[in-house]
Amino acid sequence: MVLFDNSIIRLDYNPATDIMEVEYPDLHDYLLSEIKRSIDTLLDTMKHYDVKRLLLDSTRTIISVDDEQRREIATYLAAGMTMTRVQKVARVQSASASEETTAQNNIRHIQKALTLPFELQNFINKTLAVEWLIGKSK
Repeated sequence: MVLFDNSIIRLDYNPATDIMEVEYPDLHDYLLSEIKRSIDTLLDTMKHYDVKRLLLDSTRTIISVDDEQRREIATYLAAGMTMTRVQKVARVQSASASEETTAQNNIRHIQKALTLPFELQNFINKTLAVEWLIGKSK
């Protein structure tokens, strides 16, 4: 069921699996304040529905900001998620090798800077991510 939808993010929640799916937003400098507000909505919704599993889909994300701004948004999201009861976060990787390299660097930075109380895994496709979230993968 769609819980929220705007031009930045769409929150789709499946109560049967307790998985909230969100496409990682396009990152453009003129949208950064709106992206943060949308992340706040995501976090509030996760708290309200007590979401334990989150699927972040980065496959179609378009990025036109510098690495520092990307890191800022990723850190803002990760820090906010530490205030929820999420247990597992699956990230579906970008198809772009250069985008994925930067994303992996940001993830390493976040894992060093924050103590994440949830598991975080990257996947090459949504099927594998969902299997891991619901506990069917090894």
